[in-house]
Amino acid sequence: MIRVALVDDQALMRAGFRALLDAEEGIEVVGEAADGEQGLALVRAHVPDIALVDVQMPVMTGIEATRRIAADPDLSGVRVVMLTNYGLDEYVFEALRAGASGFLLKDTEPADLLQAIEVVARGEALLSPSVTRTLIGEFVARPPDRASAPGLECLTRREREVTALAARGLTNEEIAAHMVISPFTVKTHVSRAMTKLAARDRAQLVVFAYESGLVAARGTAE
Repeated sequence: MIRVALVDDQALMRAGFRALLDAEEGIEVVGEAADGEQGLALVRAHVPDIALVDVQMPVMTGIEATRRIAADPDLSGVRVVMLTNYGLDEYVFEALRAGASGFLLKDTEPADLLQAIEVVARGEALLSPSVTRTLIGEFVARPPDRASAPGLECLTRREREVTALAARGLTNEEIAAHMVISPFTVKTHVSRAMTKLAARDRAQLVVFAYESGLVAARGTAE
């Protein structure tokens, strides 16, 4: 059973998501909240597998709520998916750094929403190819922030290569084909890199890769 918390200041939006999720076998909505502060309390009370959190809300923003969820050791198993009306906007980068596992447009098709919940529940990051490409385009336009990024020295050569390819938006299967190794080996490298960098998920690896300069603006690993 995948347990989901709904955090959005629009009652109609919450009702729509709830109706869809309640009708799906294997998913349980544990509760709803109308702002970030209520959402944080809801997540702390129920510790769901996934929290669907609106980016912009009164009292406390979704990004701040996400930051507090990510910083709480008791909530380490909670994955936050940000809900937005506009796709990749100026809040996405801050949300990734705060610990979000992915993003969904509020007009996402029902089947895509259900698939997204399953993806995140498995511990994977929800970054669609289009979002990843836009994210990469934004990051490569900025100079690397090596001062705030963790050091590369903790990663092996293979782990750096896998992390760089993941940051370009490749799936495990695509990385495996590129490196001529098995998808299981890729998954192992990704997992080890995440552990060493204290990254919650694949989305955090994307942030690391660009902020550290592992992936340069020309799109190649340094």
